[in-house]
Amino acid sequence: MLKLIEVNEENWTGVARLSVNEDQKEFLDSAVGILARGYAYRACRARVIGIEKDGVIVGVALVKDLDEEPACYDLQQFMIDRRYQGKGYLKKERKYDCVEVCVKKTAAAALCVYEKVGFVDTGYIDDDAPDSLNFMYHF
Repeated sequence: MLKLIEVNEENWTGVARLSVNEDQKEFLDSAVGILARGYAYRACRARVIGIEKDGVIVGVALVKDLDEEPACYDLQQFMIDRRYQGKGYLKKERKYDCVEVCVKKTAAAALCVYEKVGFVDTGYIDDDAPDSLNFMYHF
């Protein structure tokens, strides 16, 4: 069974060992980088969530609450280890009714995955990330 877990001092090394294929590395931080960003952004209510399948950590996500309109989860980073990709791992907590993600225009595989699970391009282009598209998913 797939579940979301809190990352803590007992399991963070399992998260730190996660990695993606070489052609995906330019689009997201390393697992250690995701852990560090979660710590650095803790004042912004960021948290690092492990993704576990049958007792094995298969992925990690960095999520922040985005309280301004539209209030939603801001999915900062999302990684499934290269050994577990293509299996459809995604689960929702339901604090907000939507989740937002910014994806580089050149990340064809990531764009395909987000569109396949129902994310829609909002048309918004962030001035700080003009080479990226803003996608939103409504539960």
